[in-house]
Amino acid sequence: MSVKIRLTRIGRHKDPFYRIVAADSHFTRDGRYIEQIGTYDPAKGTKGAEINEEIALKWLNDGAQPSDSVRAMLSEKGIMAKFAESKVKKGGK
Repeated sequence: MSVKIRLTRIGRHKDPFYRIVAADSHFTRDGRYIEQIGTYDPAKGTKGAEINEEIALKWLNDGAQPSDSVRAMLSEKGIMAKFAESKVKKGGK
């Protein structure tokens, strides 16, 4: 099972709102997901994304691949840098 961290839309018509979720890559975009990681409101921009850092790092360490848009949000929040730092520490042991 390949897990992706991606957006799933829950907003109304012409008023988008997204959840950031960990989902099997075979599930539909707005279908089932394994765990919710955060939310994203495009009206507020990427700085308005709320992401649970612990859960995001857990999924990244387990091998989940973020989509391009989610990767940008994780990078802006500094989560991708922490993930890369943790990989370096594990390799240095």
